Amino acid sequence: MELNFERHRRLRQTANMRALVRETQLDVNDFIYPLFVAEGEGIRNEVPSMPGVFQLSIDQLNEEIEEVVGLGIKSVILFGLPDVKDAVGTGAYHNDGIVQKATRHIKNHYPDLIVIADTCLCEYTDHGHCGVIEGSRILNDPSLDLLAKAAISQAEAGADIIAPSNMMDGFVAAIRKGLDEAGFTEVPIMSYAVKYSSAYYGPFRDAADSTPQFGDRKTYQMDPANRREAIREARADIEQGADFLIVKPALSYMDILRDVRNEFDAPVVAYNVSGEYAMVKAAALNGWVDERAIVLETLTGMKRAGADLIMTYHAKDAARWLNEQ
Repeated sequence: MELNFERHRRLRQTANMRALVRETQLDVNDFIYPLFVAEGEGIRNEVPSMPGVFQLSIDQLNEEIEEVVGLGIKSVILFGLPDVKDAVGTGAYHNDGIVQKATRHIKNHYPDLIVIADTCLCEYTDHGHCGVIEGSRILNDPSLDLLAKAAISQAEAGADIIAPSNMMDGFVAAIRKGLDEAGFTEVPIMSYAVKYSSAYYGPFRDAADSTPQFGDRKTYQMDPANRREAIREARADIEQGADFLIVKPALSYMDILRDVRNEFDAPVVAYNVSGEYAMVKAAALNGWVDERAIVLETLTGMKRAGADLIMTYHAKDAARWLNEQ
């Protein structure tokens, strides 16, 4: 019997052959490592739902940053845990806020490390929402002034990139205008442009102590069922001055990553969120999955879907594994 078919296996015969024709390359330079910085001293609290992730006081940062830099990771994003919260999130835009102090510390000791400042109010408000409230309503426009103040304060502290995560309408426009008027025209904005109201955020809210005290965030974060809306959100942010576009979460939103990548030329960032991390960690600790293999496969999938950069709690482990290859 004569058969006519293509022999695709020719290019899979050896590890070197597979590497030679590999279409998607995962690299240490792709990673952004999140850090949770807390007020106080001597604090190194492991997050129960996120094994290997810690809340750190500033005096504990150097050891962590030394490891990050030693692994070749080029950037970190800072989330703050203030000691005092109020209705308008004053700690987010105070010059001596925890993120501002941590930023100055890192830039003084590791000037070449890219410091990204998460710009939101939820970690600093006593109600846990990402904006100003009136009764049970989250007010959009009054929140914009505070977000711009926070961004300016973070830039003054030395943040290399501002990353607003609040999903208020017009937040990029307000922050870009505020930064430009304050003389920070060269500071880019990494917008959480496409941020869904997701069940995958649970462990993060433990880590950042930012659980809403009433209601939820569905009036400002996106409906997980919506796809076309993501392009509208991302386009609005690009038009308002965003330099990067974040898609969050990543694992259940690979189609959105691809849509955003196909539609826009700006760098696209996948946020491999806390719930995604926790599931892999829990399965690995129970011996149910090969942690190294599944993490590298997952991160490669995010790059293949269109991500230029990946914000991930796996960054240190993944960098170590890639460096060993």
